[in-house]
Amino acid sequence: MRRAFLAQVLLGLWPSGFVWAGSQIEEPLSHSVRSALSAAISAAAPPEPLLSTPQEQQAYSQWQAASQQRIARYKHHPTERVEFLQTLWYEARRAGLPLSLILGVVQVESAFRKYAVSSAGAMGYMQVMPFWARTIGDGDASRLFHMQSNLRFGCVILRHYLDRERGDTFMALGRYNGSRGQAAYPQAVLAAQRQWLHPAD
Repeated sequence: MRRAFLAQVLLGLWPSGFVWAGSQIEEPLSHSVRSALSAAISAAAPPEPLLSTPQEQQAYSQWQAASQQRIARYKHHPTERVEFLQTLWYEARRAGLPLSLILGVVQVESAFRKYAVSSAGAMGYMQVMPFWARTIGDGDASRLFHMQSNLRFGCVILRHYLDRERGDTFMALGRYNGSRGQAAYPQAVLAAQRQWLHPAD
């Protein structure tokens, strides 16, 4: 049964409207951690990739081209695909996270749907729980439907969990989903991630 479900995740065959019941648990944060996360969220900048060498420019172009082909089944408008991938590149790189991992999270959490809402109330592409807007943001949960804000919150939160789990991606993903120690969600994301691996990652 688990293999059948993972196959549905990878092929995008789950029922229309389905989102993983992302239910990150609100945990107490020390003042220093809260301040650091708030700073990471609030440092606004346009999502322009920082490409300082011809090699970086080429890697980015190749990644964009390959990823656009794969994402076309979810996002049909070319401009929307370009903007989404550009923003994801920027926010993943900013948080020091693999591009393929964030694409895997977005695929499993929301199937690339900007306005997805889970039964637990998690919102947007990376299914961020509204309490994060209050805890480390300005309190406006509606911002979680904004593409860059959602990807920024999601990447910053996942980076935080990876740091807490000392780089253990499996455990960090479980914590992100509110199912720490259980295998189903991390396995689904890691299986999805493999579809998005690219030399530029």
